[in-house]
Amino acid sequence: MTLPSLDIKTLFEDHALLVIHKPPGIVVNRAASVKEETVEDWVEKKLSAVSCQLSAQNSDFCSRAGIVHRIDKETSGILIIAKTPEAFVELQRQFKERAVKKTYLAIVHGKLVPEEGEIRVPVGRLPWNPERFGVVPGGKEAVTRYKVVKSQKSKVKSEDISLVELYPETGRTHQIRVHMKYINHPIVGDYLYAGRKVSRRDRAGDAPRVMLHAWKVEFEHPASGKHLAIESPIPDDMNRIIQN
Repeated sequence: MTLPSLDIKTLFEDHALLVIHKPPGIVVNRAASVKEETVEDWVEKKLSAVSCQLSAQNSDFCSRAGIVHRIDKETSGILIIAKTPEAFVELQRQFKERAVKKTYLAIVHGKLVPEEGEIRVPVGRLPWNPERFGVVPGGKEAVTRYKVVKSQKSKVKSEDISLVELYPETGRTHQIRVHMKYINHPIVGDYLYAGRKVSRRDRAGDAPRVMLHAWKVEFEHPASGKHLAIESPIPDDMNRIIQN
């Protein structure tokens, strides 16, 4: 079997479940506008198609190749994939009921005060720009807790940057990116939410992408019910920035 030449690493795998590390720059799901290979392509080639053929009544499982959730193209880190329809349904339930505990790492502009806090503002698609999201009236409830790991001076520019742990309690599209922008600490390299001048400067330096990483996840195994805690190593491009 020939797999797409994507640098995807397996973090956990058994009969029901596959958890991978997605490098930055890879799109998760196929779309008409996406020309390159996706995680969905990789999964379909890696896993046997038999389970999908035998469960054709579960069109959601088949159409998504068992991919339970998504992370942005430029975000690195953990992605959970079900290998059976039963596991897919159970994992979707856990996500819907907020039983999945996620921890992200981000490098953001500025020094956050206080060093621990909660952001609770609604997030929705901007009416004037469907590619972007923001804090808008009538948006969906969105909650992100955060804790500063450390703050330091940027190696490239004389400004403060911070490494922050983020704990999203909801899973809205671009939630973390929008919330960090809302408190005036946008993610380094964020071309949508850090501002045009700032993001261009970031990307000309050490941050060629959005510096956001899906670091840890905790959930119950969809078949055995066993508690799983999985971690995806911090990528080199983020380490280069935060290690003096």
